[in-house]
Amino acid sequence: MTLGEKKEYWRWEENAWVDEAKDWRSAKIVAAGIDVGSVSSQAVIVCDGELYGFTNMRTGNNSPDSANNAIKGVMEKCGMTLDNIHFVVGTGYGRVNVPFAHKAITEIACHARGANYMGGSAIRTILDMGGQDCKAIHCDEKGKVTNFLMNDKCAAGTGRGMEVIADLMQIPIAELGPRSFDVDQEPAAVSSVCVVFAKSEALGLLKSGWTKNKVVAAYCQAMAERVVSLLERIGVEKEFFITGGIAKNPGVVKRIERILKIEVAKTKYDSQIAGALGAALFANTLVMKQGAAAPIKAAA
Repeated sequence: MTLGEKKEYWRWEENAWVDEAKDWRSAKIVAAGIDVGSVSSQAVIVCDGELYGFTNMRTGNNSPDSANNAIKGVMEKCGMTLDNIHFVVGTGYGRVNVPFAHKAITEIACHARGANYMGGSAIRTILDMGGQDCKAIHCDEKGKVTNFLMNDKCAAGTGRGMEVIADLMQIPIAELGPRSFDVDQEPAAVSSVCVVFAKSEALGLLKSGWTKNKVVAAYCQAMAERVVSLLERIGVEKEFFITGGIAKNPGVVKRIERILKIEVAKTKYDSQIAGALGAALFANTLVMKQGAAAPIKAAA
């Protein structure tokens, strides 16, 4: 960081991965899913229905560029080009603006399908904590959506809300969850449900003598209570899974578990790729059902 440059505490780690034990060239079907969200964008490649690689990065200024950057990020790691991919499905709020996608599918359907793969076929309730909205989803054993509820009216209870708190507290976003437990006593949740007012309330608590950790704990509790109220409206079955970036924040996840008295299913995968993974699995299925896909036009 150069002199005078402001540190971006909200900035989370971007990453890309491919399974080096697999060779995509030997796959009969190579399919991809692109999830262009309000805060993050992911590209996932599956080979014969199995996860092969992904990219997870910050969404840029526009959806087409974000989609192109995401797919290039994973293709460059394995020497692949768009010509090698049989079918692409776009999802997320920018799904209709993925320039090389053959089809667009809603993020609700894709997150359910992705959670089914990541958490197993027993998963019935999914909480998708996205950048600017939250979704409570019910699905069957195949990952097909049977019911859902959505809150997109406020950034509280979302990734963007947590980014605001990270910058305000000047604590790296990856440290917020662990530090929220470093308190003498668990505080009550901040009372404001709006990010703007919660920010003002947090500043007031700091001035009154609260430690940063205590304020973060109160915000994590408020976020947990907010999403639990959404879940309780739809009902929570025991096999419960969380997708999205907030799933990586133990300060929120453990408080959700505490309120619901239900343990969240664990996964070895990056929780942020669920939507793109579901889109890629849909793409794989579509190729199996329809046969050869149309040629994919080159990325802009």
